[in-house]
Amino acid sequence: MPKIEVNETLFFNLLEKTYDYGTLEKKLTCAKAELDEKPDETLPADKRVIKIELNDTNRPDLWSTNGVARQLRLHDGGKTVDYSRFLSRPGNIKDCKGRIAVVDPELKDIRPYMVAFVISGKPIDEPMLLDIIQTQEKLAWNFGRKRKSISMGVYRAAQIQFPVRYHAVDPDKTSFVPLQCTEPMTCRQILSDHPKGKEYGWILKDMKRFPLLSDAKGEAMSMAPIINSATLGAVQVGDSGLMVELTGDNMENLMLSANIVACDFADCGYEIEPVMVRHPYETGLGKDVVAPFYFQPTTRTTLSRINKLLGVHFSEDEARGALLRMGSTVETRSISADGTDDVEFVLSPAPYRNDFLHEVDIIEDVMIGAGLENFAPEQPSDFTIGRLLPITELSRKAKTLMVGLGYQEMIFNYVGSRRDYIENMNIDAAGVIEIANPMSENYQFIRPEIISSLLRAESKSAGAMYPHKIFEIGKVAYLCQEENTGTRTRQNLGFLTAAANANFNMAAGDVSSLLYFLDLAYEVAENDDPRFIPGRQAAILAGGKKIGVFGEVHPQILENWSISVPCVAGEIDLEEI
Repeated sequence: MPKIEVNETLFFNLLEKTYDYGTLEKKLTCAKAELDEKPDETLPADKRVIKIELNDTNRPDLWSTNGVARQLRLHDGGKTVDYSRFLSRPGNIKDCKGRIAVVDPELKDIRPYMVAFVISGKPIDEPMLLDIIQTQEKLAWNFGRKRKSISMGVYRAAQIQFPVRYHAVDPDKTSFVPLQCTEPMTCRQILSDHPKGKEYGWILKDMKRFPLLSDAKGEAMSMAPIINSATLGAVQVGDSGLMVELTGDNMENLMLSANIVACDFADCGYEIEPVMVRHPYETGLGKDVVAPFYFQPTTRTTLSRINKLLGVHFSEDEARGALLRMGSTVETRSISADGTDDVEFVLSPAPYRNDFLHEVDIIEDVMIGAGLENFAPEQPSDFTIGRLLPITELSRKAKTLMVGLGYQEMIFNYVGSRRDYIENMNIDAAGVIEIANPMSENYQFIRPEIISSLLRAESKSAGAMYPHKIFEIGKVAYLCQEENTGTRTRQNLGFLTAAANANFNMAAGDVSSLLYFLDLAYEVAENDDPRFIPGRQAAILAGGKKIGVFGEVHPQILENWSISVPCVAGEIDLEEI
């Protein structure tokens, strides 16, 4: 979980109150945080550092001194800053007054998106500068996948001449003086010789051209996402105007990060001046993108749902007040459902939040806003006897049978990469669930079937004596419009045999034995699945409904996994049985 270090004086000034550490520990629960380490109390207050651990990765707005202070201040009934004065909205783009950045078309396949804004109003002091650097690193490292998806640069705005250019350059012919250096280095040299290049160079090393940010005078600002220049990018204590830019491959996450940083500065009394970035291609938020920009959709729930899930009897005002203490804007209206009067809540998230995916997220905010200490523990009033679910009993029986058929049980992760679940399996990605903000590309998709997991295990097992017979009973999930959530989760059985004589009849025999002992009457029918060889595969039907598939794994699939031995595999939906 993210951990941040906050300057005690800056933190309590932003909080507009001073707490002892015991009280602060209790207050931090409203930010899903806890005190990780108390500061050395022998130091003066302006030198003390409070270490805070955040327990929620869905709230990157809390990964800064001001983010935590804002949440505690609002929860205590404090007023929020009016962010609308600098936020652009669809159909109401703020005037940028010549502050424009232009994106090179070549960057579409390199690092396609950029957003930016300018802050002004007062000089930056040392605690604020250190907090800017910390926020920059936390957002880029945790939220931006170690700068691959999001990186942030801060520059001296007074020395920048607009329009700014974000363009692709030849890394061997373009040079500038990077931070921590006094002599120019080519972009390629920076990757091999500069400490930041060694740390983050993997992001660009396979690119033929590198992204470079420069102003209208042609002076380099940075080579995103690696390092700033030593001139325009060397921010110092006392600078009173800064330009903040973010580049990456996900426009929505970039804009959320920009909103977070802009709101942090606004809370500290700085003026925010929008910058327009002109892209030659579509970004998801238009071609001409002005940051900060409010793009968050509304989310809805009802008072009855709030009270049912929390087990309380809140009034409309109590629930509304709790949501306001979490920083969101709320509108309510009376409705009637099934002849019963109710109140609908329409929540507009704060511009620095984008974590409301479902009405349950609103209800969680009501709970936190009301204060966890206000929910009295209750002893259960019903007595129940625990027992196994029918699907669990069936799964255990199927496991015993598979072991009896000579298979070895495997257990795999349910989350993996595009390569594992889509590219190596030659399947359509349309039905595969993708995680909106994965921490790693290796854990970006939910597996839609088990055979890919079995093939991955087999690809690492060439040194073991054949035949290999492995199986797993576990969860799979895929997109399904018939479900309220848009997804469906199932319990499947997958099996695989790798052997020189592996063939269709071998798989058919194991399916026959398994379903016989499960007392299930079934039929087989022709099937067309790209994972298997045409004509050497079959669908399993029970009661006229398809419940599974088996056959000889397609040679292209085996090649994708670097498997040199013939394989047969199959998968059965146990919940259909």
